[in-house]
Amino acid sequence: MSEQYTPEQVAEHNSPESLWIIIDGNVFDLTEFQKEHPGGKKILKRVAGKDATKFFHKYHDAPKIMRKVGHKFKIGTLKDAEANPTRAMIAPNKTTALEPYGDLVPYADPNWYHGYHNPYYKESHAKLRDEVRQWVEEKIEPFVEEWDEEKEVPKEIFQEMGKRGYLAGSLGTPYKELAKYTNVKPASVPIEEYDMFHELIITDEIMRAGSGGLTWNLLGGYCIGLPPVIKFAKEPLKERILPGLLDGSKRICLCITEPDAGSDVANITTTAEKTPDGKFYIVNGIKKWITNGIWADYFTVAVRTGGPGSGMNGISVLLLERGMEGLETRRMNTQGMLSSGSTWVTMEDVKVPVENLLGKENKGFKVIMTNFNHERVGIIIQANRASRVCYEEACKYAHKRKTFGKPLIEHPVIRAKLANMAIRIESTHAWLENLVFQCQMFPEEEAMLRLGGAIAGCKAQATQTLELCAREASQIFGGLSYTRGGLGGKVERLYREVRAYAIPGGSEEIMLDLAMRQALKVHKAVGAKL
Repeated sequence: MSEQYTPEQVAEHNSPESLWIIIDGNVFDLTEFQKEHPGGKKILKRVAGKDATKFFHKYHDAPKIMRKVGHKFKIGTLKDAEANPTRAMIAPNKTTALEPYGDLVPYADPNWYHGYHNPYYKESHAKLRDEVRQWVEEKIEPFVEEWDEEKEVPKEIFQEMGKRGYLAGSLGTPYKELAKYTNVKPASVPIEEYDMFHELIITDEIMRAGSGGLTWNLLGGYCIGLPPVIKFAKEPLKERILPGLLDGSKRICLCITEPDAGSDVANITTTAEKTPDGKFYIVNGIKKWITNGIWADYFTVAVRTGGPGSGMNGISVLLLERGMEGLETRRMNTQGMLSSGSTWVTMEDVKVPVENLLGKENKGFKVIMTNFNHERVGIIIQANRASRVCYEEACKYAHKRKTFGKPLIEHPVIRAKLANMAIRIESTHAWLENLVFQCQMFPEEEAMLRLGGAIAGCKAQATQTLELCAREASQIFGGLSYTRGGLGGKVERLYREVRAYAIPGGSEEIMLDLAMRQALKVHKAVGAKL
């Protein structure tokens, strides 16, 4: 029969030399477990001799821990109390509550950072989060303001992104499909475990630096220019260029937008005509607002091969290369995203081998559309973390700044501003996580069909949330957010970048319309009664 103890008896064992705790009416002797506890000895010392039930279930995957180590240290039950040995076993098997992480400012990080249960993240996600955050805080965040003003990020940072596996891990492509071209990967994640939530974490943590320009410099052109190559290029081309692109020694960009064709992709006018011998395309046209174009070695270019009036049925996609005669790049001056390298790309009689065709001739619209979901999910991640940055900066400042004899945070109107920011951030993030999960579960073709409208809607929500958060954070900071640098520097910079999220990848107006049109189309197909 199991030994029974009173709360008073347990309370006597409250030191590192003899440390007992109570969980669910069961008594555990953790004296020998202290050195093994992942959270360290100090955390256990806080609950020594006490009932740690709430603490335990808040921070641990109860079933897993009890099965793994709990039985080793159980010494009895609590006397005159109804022991509940099953509670840990009936907790949801598919959720995890990881250790709290970061500054723990409410809503400044996703709720799984605060020890909430979640169905998406596990230890490898937490390890990657810490790996990326340490790198960003040491190598990037202190210099972001300087790089923004210089309109450039040192190329060594991009190269390190490659060596760390963050570039290869941001393409929406399983590592196992890239293994034949590279051996780079994040140090903290086994290849077989890597999923889309690891990719989310890389983008999200880099965006904590509070600069869309930085994030677009490192991931912008790359994450939209390379996936079409991986999915649609012929194998010899992939074998030639992918190793350098995946390890960060080469760069790539996507060229779709033109002076007269943005969201209306079917109206692009850049032409590609075959030479009489059928061995080359001759490309002529102009692309505008091309992220990373001034540094790119390769250009994934949408062209018209079907002649005037062919619309979406006359579009092809070609890979152009730096050094091809007639291809020139010129930096653009923009409102924000200063270090992203927005570029004019002009092509005058550029001779491109037919082997550089991605997919099939006149079937390039599918290549472009296949890319949009991934691009838009990336924008949602960035915009919502930018919203969190605005919120966090404003929340911390509101605790420091005093007006009318008390801190700003004590004014109800300021708390209301923060609350309006937080509720939109949290709802957007919850939708984002569900969409990432669905993208991971559905086959790619089905995901394109079913999720395109929802992703478009979430992008519109994320960018509208950013606009509100940038405005409200600016109001809380006052004049400090109208000055580059200093306490309000992040908010000032993000305010200038709002439109860069609301327009590229499909403007808010197009996204909202697409969200409904696509939803109605899909649900009618599956039997909606309207």
